[in-house]
Amino acid sequence: MSETPLKVWLDHDGKLLRLRLSRPKANIVDALMIAALRAALDEHLSNVRLRGVLLDAEGPHFSFGASVDEHLPESCAEMLHQLHALILQMVESSVPILVAVRGQCLGGGLEVAAAGHLIFAAPGAMLGQPEVKLAVFAPAASCLLTEKIGQSLAEDLLFSGRSIGAEEAHRIGLVNMVAEDPEQAALGYFQEFLAPLSASSLRFAVRAARLTLNDRIKSKLAAVEKMYLEELMASHDAVEGLTAFIAKRPAVWEDR
Repeated sequence: MSETPLKVWLDHDGKLLRLRLSRPKANIVDALMIAALRAALDEHLSNVRLRGVLLDAEGPHFSFGASVDEHLPESCAEMLHQLHALILQMVESSVPILVAVRGQCLGGGLEVAAAGHLIFAAPGAMLGQPEVKLAVFAPAASCLLTEKIGQSLAEDLLFSGRSIGAEEAHRIGLVNMVAEDPEQAALGYFQEFLAPLSASSLRFAVRAARLTLNDRIKSKLAAVEKMYLEELMASHDAVEGLTAFIAKRPAVWEDR
């Protein structure tokens, strides 16, 4: 396993921040990955010349999701707190965050992708929030997906836990573009549309577009995190689902 979970560099004469998840093939969004992403954004988002961020991943998959071990009762409070701080940092970024997705983009991986501004996906990409199959739910996705694709479509994904292909994700508005090489598509978008702009005025445009959205997500995220920690994790089935997954055995639901 790589000691550095994230590769960070500046591109396009310092106008584009590149972030690459670098623990293939799973690229798990664990405490180390979350900390690395937060540190990189903390360091670079204040750069007045920055006109974009491109987040992608090494290997065939964007991310299999968050660490299931870190979802267990003894560690989930700190994990959720840090993950949600990252989500809000991305949501509130006044620099557009472009996300290039290949392969599986699941759970916490999709939450991170959906916290960005635009998603570019390869034709074979699969996106989903499978948490409900483990008897938990996805707090950040419960806030982000309703904003991105509307209540009805978000409820389908959140209640079923099913994954959808890139084409369906594009059709419902979760993905902005399907391209054989999503990294190059995102770079092309940046070069054509963002790089020529005033970085200062672009920030105002992003802030204006997300003015009330940011407040809604921040408020709802605090409420669903509280529900997750104080109610869900006090239930039998949530703990059973997680422990059964880790033990690679079928879960036994007691419906409580």
